[in-house]
Amino acid sequence: MFVPLRDENPTRRVPIINYMLLGINVLVWLWELTVAQSGATWLTAAYGLVPRRFIGDPGGEAFTVMMSMFMHGSWAHVGGNMLFLYIFGDNVEDALGHWRYLAFYLLCGVAAAATQVFVDPSSTIPMVGASGAIAGVLGGYMVLYPRAPITVLNPIFLLWFVFGPVLVFPAWLVVGEWFLMNFFMGTGSLGLGSQGGIAFFAHIGGFLTGLLLVKPMRQIPSNANRRAWEGWRPPPRPPGIGGFGGGSSGGFGAWPGSRGRPRPW
Repeated sequence: MFVPLRDENPTRRVPIINYMLLGINVLVWLWELTVAQSGATWLTAAYGLVPRRFIGDPGGEAFTVMMSMFMHGSWAHVGGNMLFLYIFGDNVEDALGHWRYLAFYLLCGVAAAATQVFVDPSSTIPMVGASGAIAGVLGGYMVLYPRAPITVLNPIFLLWFVFGPVLVFPAWLVVGEWFLMNFFMGTGSLGLGSQGGIAFFAHIGGFLTGLLLVKPMRQIPSNANRRAWEGWRPPPRPPGIGGFGGGSSGGFGAWPGSRGRPRPW
């Protein structure tokens, strides 16, 4: 799996909601650690989303849908989720606006939880994590900026000596690979019962919700404010320019002299 390190897609405004979500997730995780260090073991069971318990009392357990969205199970869990949210969330917030982005994030998280409950309603394992909501952010990013350059860690160590430790791929490939991995692992787990581990169908449900919601919720940009990496098709090639030439002030993947127009992938 590709591990993203950064993207090359600047924003027009400070992503205050994304920063807020990052902060809340980290603070809740620190709270979990504090409670665990005191010897208490009830926190995940009490506030995690348990499908069987939710089916039995949806009104009384509704709070766990929101609470579980900000809880995590380990340092690796919270660290990986926050890395993805930090890289991809700011641009989605930039396109939707602050409050629409917050609504988008929460709706994707709710849809992710609903998908997992629907697929495995008899599970008694508490579900925690922001992965479902962040999956929606990934889906939205792929729709909005499919050709944005994403720098990833080279997953094959031996190839570091050939291509270097980092590689650059378009967003559609990085996010698409993430989704396909979750899709095949999720469908492969059907019929195995409640085994614990990763809630793959929460990722799938959140991702598909993000795909569908991001365009209707998006603020309509003026032509002057259109992003360089929007759309699946590359912009028209400037007259008289052929091939993939040298750089311009636009940085990675620009046509020569085109001031930031991206190369097609």
